[in-house]
Amino acid sequence: MAGNPLSDMFRIKELKDRILFTLFWLVVFRLGAFLPIPGINASALKSYFAAQSGSGGGITDYLDFFAGGAFKNFSLFMMGVMPYISTQIIMQLLLIVFPKLKAIAEEEGGRKKIARWTRIGTLVVCVIQGYSMTIWADRIPDAIAMQSRVMYSIVSILTVTTGSMLLIWMGEQITKRGIGNGISLLIFAGIVARLPNASFELVRRMQLGELNAVYALVVLVMFVGVVALVVLEQQGQRKIPVNYAKRVVGRKMYGAQNTYIPFRINPSGVIPVIFASSLLTFPLQIAQSFGVQAKWLRDFSYWLRPSGFWYNLFYVLFIVFFAYFYTQVSLNPQEISKNIRENGGSIPGIRSEKMEEYLTRILNRIVLPGALYLALIALIPSLVQQLFKFPSELAYLLGGTSLIILVGVDLDTMSQIEALMKMHHHEGLVRKGHIRARNL
Repeated sequence: MAGNPLSDMFRIKELKDRILFTLFWLVVFRLGAFLPIPGINASALKSYFAAQSGSGGGITDYLDFFAGGAFKNFSLFMMGVMPYISTQIIMQLLLIVFPKLKAIAEEEGGRKKIARWTRIGTLVVCVIQGYSMTIWADRIPDAIAMQSRVMYSIVSILTVTTGSMLLIWMGEQITKRGIGNGISLLIFAGIVARLPNASFELVRRMQLGELNAVYALVVLVMFVGVVALVVLEQQGQRKIPVNYAKRVVGRKMYGAQNTYIPFRINPSGVIPVIFASSLLTFPLQIAQSFGVQAKWLRDFSYWLRPSGFWYNLFYVLFIVFFAYFYTQVSLNPQEISKNIRENGGSIPGIRSEKMEEYLTRILNRIVLPGALYLALIALIPSLVQQLFKFPSELAYLLGGTSLIILVGVDLDTMSQIEALMKMHHHEGLVRKGHIRARNL
């Protein structure tokens, strides 16, 4: 008789330990989001942001959204993992631009070198962003409690840099010894933690008459619809049939086998959304902090504001670009073709020398509509919410970006949990024991 999947999860020691390990570090992350950096007047911050609430804070609310509420607290984790993601993007692009760097990455131990250089680059980005935050904090009345501005700058830069590097380490530990992708789960936890407060704010504004109840109902229905669309987009796949002939390996004879290669409609998952958001957040933060000292930075900050046309245009373009970019990195048609040939396989109706060309054409046909679909999901809800005059802090949480991250990370984590359960001869989390993919 089949047991309860939730209770089965905690009967498997390995899975239970991984889940508890992951939960422990997520709790640490949330506690750190409320620990203010030394020299900050928390009450002055609270008063300042309360006065700014409802004024379409834009950049501040956007940065706070990706930091899981830690940005407005000026906490230990106020920069979140975005400096690391920004550095990863830069490093991946450098690997393409410079062949020598790519050759180093492909050597034995090369990946460890790239990872080490990425961490060093992250430190540089953290220092730059940390310094920009000290400049911005100086503009908030009575926010800095220290007498010496130089000492405050040094302490705050060291604190937030240490906080981000600690988060990166926590994310890596979750990936190795926990469940799911650690970095993505930290972003996921920050969004989930803010949903109860957003729901309370939604009800409060409706009671005060600041928000039309019909509009709120429409957006909530759209919320459910977008979740369904994200699940469909994440689970859809194209199956490429592959036939393997009989072959002899050593003294063993292996029989013919028919299988398939599953190409997902969105092979990169939530990575394009996270990468696009990170790449746009970095210049916004610098412009926001130094804008008081330079008019052109103020103009740039307004021009690239999250609610503006140009931001959304670049957001869509970056999502499409990173969808292609990450797919080429993770699914190389040349490597796939080589592996199929080396194992005596063939694709029905496709000559061996044309296999790479065929797989490339299939991937291109899948990735473009998948990337556009992903961009549409990320963009449309936020635009509709702006038309309904939703507050920005609610719009970001109920918008397509947050839903794509929430659903994508949740599906990925569930798949890992299900794989471990099946490995220990238990049924999966959903009907028929597996998370079903939709064939295209």
